[in-house]
Formats: sequence, C-alpha cells, structure tokens
Amino acid sequence: MKSKSQIYRQVRILDPISTVDTITDVLIVDGNIEQISPNLNVDTNNVEVIEGKDLILAPGLVDLYSNSGEPGYEERETLDSFSQSAMAGGFSRSAVLPNTMPVVDNPTTVAFIKSKVAHLSTHFYVWGSLTNNLEGKVIAELSSLAEAGVIGFTDNSPFDNLLLLRRLLEYAQPFDLPVALVPSNMKLRGEGVVRENSTSMRLGLVGASAVSETIAIASILELIALTKTSSHLMRISTARGVELIKRGKEEGLPITASVNWHHLILNSEAVASYDPNLRLEPPLGEENDRLALIKGVKDGVIDAIVVDHTPYTYEEKTVAFAQAPLGAIGYELILPLLWENLVNTGQINALKLWEALSTNPLRCLKQEPITLREGKKAEILLFSPHQSWQVIPSQLQSLSSNTYWLNREIRGKVLNN
Repeated sequence: MKSKSQIYRQVRILDPISTVDTITDVLIVDGNIEQISPNLNVDTNNVEVIEGKDLILAPGLVDLYSNSGEPGYEERETLDSFSQSAMAGGFSRSAVLPNTMPVVDNPTTVAFIKSKVAHLSTHFYVWGSLTNNLEGKVIAELSSLAEAGVIGFTDNSPFDNLLLLRRLLEYAQPFDLPVALVPSNMKLRGEGVVRENSTSMRLGLVGASAVSETIAIASILELIALTKTSSHLMRISTARGVELIKRGKEEGLPITASVNWHHLILNSEAVASYDPNLRLEPPLGEENDRLALIKGVKDGVIDAIVVDHTPYTYEEKTVAFAQAPLGAIGYELILPLLWENLVNTGQINALKLWEALSTNPLRCLKQEPITLREGKKAEILLFSPHQSWQVIPSQLQSLSSNTYWLNREIRGKVLNN
C-alpha cells in the first residue's frame, strides 16, 4: 500500500511548545510529521504539494468546554454536527459539558456519549456532573463517573451553597480530576441580564454587578485553599477577577482559569444593538475588563480561551434581549475573529493565542499538549488569515446560527487539508 504524503511548502508554522514561529517546509507521511526543514528536497511524484504562502500550519485547537444538543436537544445540535462545526473551526478536540438531557451524572450516559462520538473526527472528552440534577442538591456518584472516564467534574452553574461546595471539593479531591466552577453569586446578581454600568441604565436593562463574580471567586479560592482540590474557574469576565486569580496562583493554589472569547473582543457597549445573541453568560463587561482579560491571557493568569459553543434554534433565540437564553455558537468564528481583532492589532502575539487555544486547554485537563515535532502525529490545522467569507447558515456546519456575526463578512478561515 502506498503511503499518503503531503508536503507544505514555505508555510508559516506555529508551535507554542517549541516557541517556533517561522516559515519552513513540512513533510507529513501517513498522518505523522516526517520532516520539518526550510528547504526539503522531496520527490513530489507521490506527494501532495500544498503551497503554504500566506498560510499558517499549527497544532489543532482544543476547546475546554462547550454545549452539545445531543442527547435531548438534537434540534439545536447533534454530536455529529457538533464535530463537523468543531473541525471546520480547527478544533481537533473538545470537552462536552454535562447539562444534556439526561444529565451526565451516571456511567450509562457517559458510555452513550462516548459510543456516539467514537467514529467522529473530533476527539471528545466528557465532563461529568458534580450533582445528580444540576440544581446543587445531591452529590453525584463521582467515583463511578471517574471510572467511566470523565475528564473532570462540573455543574456548569453557580453554587450559592458554599457548605455543599466545600463537601463537593473534598469529595472530588482524591480523584485528581479538575473541578470546573462557575464563579457567580446569584443572590447578588439578581435578575441582571447585562453588566451593571451606565450602559445598562441607558438601555433600560437590569444590570448584574461585577462584584457578583468577584465575591464568588474569593469564596471559591478560600475553599480551594482549604481542600487543595485541583479546580478550574470558568468564564472570568472582570478585571478584579483577574487580580484575584493572579493572587491565588501566587499563593500556590491548584487553579486554572478561562475566558469566553467574546469577552476579549466585545464590551457592554455592543449590547446597544439589543441583539439577543449577545445575551451571554456572564454578561459582557466594560472596556477596562476586556483589556484586563487580554492582559491576563498574555501574562498567563488566564490559562485558556474557550469557545463555550452554545447552540439554540432560531425560534429560541429570536426573542426580546432579556428573555433570550444564554450563549452563542462559536467554533467556526473564534479563530478568525480573535486573529483579526487581537493578533492583527498587536494586542496579543500568534504564539500566545495558540497557547491559550490549544496548549493550555489540554494542560487544564491534565492532558499532554499537541506539538509540531518530527515523529509526532500530525494533529494540525491549516489557517488562511486573509480569506474572507460570509457568516450565513449555509456556510456553517453547526445546525444553529445564533451569533452576533450572522450575515456579516469576516476574514480568516480554516482550510480543509
């Protein structure tokens, strides 16, 4: 049987592990990286030649957490369409949140999801639920979930009952799997649907104060200091939150943190459009929050940028802003929009972006990062930063199209390779 080979000629490669950002040739044979060299001398009779001018070859992206419609909400997204959307965005791995129907709180549901994704192109990890009803009342059988192969535990919702949260952290500690927590004090947040500031007052929308996040972060950090449980703080959105996490890391707490990608390129002023696709969790912050989050990524305080892909049908999302369900899709949009708004503007460099989108998500999950080295599997993507395309439903692999950028033209596209 003939080997299947490709050579990428003079392509820009990015590899955060090796801190490499250079123009070179890359030879791939049977799915493995055979050679990387500035000028490879290869017989191209049996090799597919891909001209790499103005293209980027880099490790596949990894999403730390996103929502699948299946099981239970297949009209929003099936696991198959989820995988196709992820791959179209350059994501070779994704971790599925447990708030499906039924909830992923038992080995049977874990096994069902794993059987459904076994043949798909994307490699899926599965988060297990901390409680057995996602309402924070009864602790799930974490030992059974760990044995079933979950990547970690999360309810994907806040805990106002701090005594229960302490018990959960104590129970989870021996499994050495990450516990992902949503830092939000819902009693302080109340009915807020946007960040509480002058914009919320001008728009006539109920505001949610930044302190509802920061008080929750402070409480969680104190419990982690007590229990020493490896924990991940999800969806950080405030400048003060970045400061608290920085302090926690300096104290040696076993924590990592992530930010939803929307919060790095948009602030609460965008909500003036009343676009229900900007009803996000948490709400978009002020400009000083956005800048602090970018700095947090650059400094390594914020480990990962997440897609937090949350599909909804047109009917579900096309309602008044305050009544809209929380979240938006993102797999096929995140890399082009972050590249255009952060890398091209000089706010963050390409290697740091890749670290936050590929290397660090795997570290947060306690998995080995992907790297571009000779002898390694070619888990890669090919990205054209300059190719423009229209964000319309027919161009999206996701079954849903709930995004602020719907019907707009954006620049940057992952290529099939």
